[in-house]
Amino acid sequence: MDPFTIVNLLGLDDSVSGRVEGLEARFARAHIDSRDLGVSHFRYAPGIHSTMGHRHREQEEAYIVVAGSGQVMLDDEIHELRQWDVVRVAPPVVRAFAAGPDGMDILAIGGPKPEGRDGEMLEVAWPD
Repeated sequence: MDPFTIVNLLGLDDSVSGRVEGLEARFARAHIDSRDLGVSHFRYAPGIHSTMGHRHREQEEAYIVVAGSGQVMLDDEIHELRQWDVVRVAPPVVRAFAAGPDGMDILAIGGPKPEGRDGEMLEVAWPD
């Protein structure tokens, strides 16, 4: 393993690639050659509400709003987000995001990835 890695997140392929309208996702874990860190970029178009959330068995995550604003749903609670807010989420908490009128860019940082699939996708319903 090299002692350092430099990767431009926006230079990575969009893993969603048109499958979810208004969402781009780039995952750097495999590209940064890290044993313990995962870094991902999510770009939500203005007004987009995720219809899917997720939770983990073991992995704790932190999210940083780097541009725009919006909301995060943590289990059934909605919290407002603005640029440079950091949200730490314990593994079992279901999390989903909604972008505000200017869209929202989020960096997600996760710890060591456990063996097997740690994440579980779940449908979420935003209040009207």
